[in-house]
Amino acid sequence: MKKLSQIIAQTGVQIYREIVPVALFSIVSSLVLLPLVFFLPIGLAVVLAVLLYLPVCTGVLYAAHRMLDGEKPRLSVMWAGTFKFFGASVVYGAMMSLFVLILLSSWWYYGGKSGMVYFSLAVFQTYFVAMAIVSQVYTLPLVVQERMNVFAAIARSVKLFVGNPLYTIGAFFQIVCLTLVLGITIVGFGCVYVGMMGVYLNMLTANLIRREEHADEEAGGGGRESRSLELDGRAEARALC
Repeated sequence: MKKLSQIIAQTGVQIYREIVPVALFSIVSSLVLLPLVFFLPIGLAVVLAVLLYLPVCTGVLYAAHRMLDGEKPRLSVMWAGTFKFFGASVVYGAMMSLFVLILLSSWWYYGGKSGMVYFSLAVFQTYFVAMAIVSQVYTLPLVVQERMNVFAAIARSVKLFVGNPLYTIGAFFQIVCLTLVLGITIVGFGCVYVGMMGVYLNMLTANLIRREEHADEEAGGGGRESRSLELDGRAEARALC
């Protein structure tokens, strides 16, 4: 399995090679986000972000996946992915919104009370929610790459996180750092961020999928070898008799 440093380096190379479609995907998604951020109240903006912006981002993820497979990147592919994975995107967005709501409500409720017990409860819930969010890094890439049902993808993403905790936490840390760096420069976020994340998340998840497939092949090969040795042993025993 490749290291995270290799994944981020390969992502940079891929973005350099395909900078035009990456920028185009990012700009189109940003045009969807822009009115939600600047012209709508926060509650309505969050709802419309789940219903509109996140499906477009999933469409970018789909287009990036097809691009990494060698196909020519097109906006039509992005829009096709937006509609194809609309339901999965909404379910995922609703789940992430619920996690954030739990986090904010915990600090609003427990943070207003004095005492170490309440502070400890707030910290515990923060840790729980943070781990839940980190465990869902692979959900949408699995939906796109493996054509999985969103609930099956959620479960498998948790399984991948449990099997590769340091890899997943490191990847999430990279995502947060890239988000903060590009978020400071509005132009960078609007013109590069979503397309870059589409490439990075696809490569990040494909790396783990290949590792699982390789492990399954080795396990299958070992089983076949053991079976072959068993049959050879039986044949020799019959010959001696």
